[in-house]
Amino acid sequence: MKHTCLFIFMVLLILSGCSPANSIDEGLTQSVLDHHWETFINNDLEGVMEDYTDESILITPNGTYRGLDEIRGNFVNAFKAFPAGQATLTLTESLAVKDVGYILWEADTPAFNLSYATDTFIIRNGKIIRQTYAGVREDK
Repeated sequence: MKHTCLFIFMVLLILSGCSPANSIDEGLTQSVLDHHWETFINNDLEGVMEDYTDESILITPNGTYRGLDEIRGNFVNAFKAFPAGQATLTLTESLAVKDVGYILWEADTPAFNLSYATDTFIIRNGKIIRQTYAGVREDK
């Protein structure tokens, strides 16, 4: 009986994708985070968009963006809010745990300060498939 339960448990793990053979490369997760941050702070729209697929979803306090077109529109607006050469963005934390990425950052722009901003990412196969953003904005 004990061996039967163990066998069933192992089969269920394998079928659910939790087997050791499906291990997640945290190095790749961190690489995507690093690329995303570098392209974001450089207002590199095409570089930022390389990190997403048409199935990606970005959730922010201002709305939910689905797919490449909507996500692109969000970043077009973001780059207007963080003008190159006029905004200072500082990354204070960047963590990768399995397929989850987390960054904590702050920004100073001509129009506002972000004293606290955070993004959480789910990354699969080198692409951001889900992302959330939140920040504390103080207008100048």
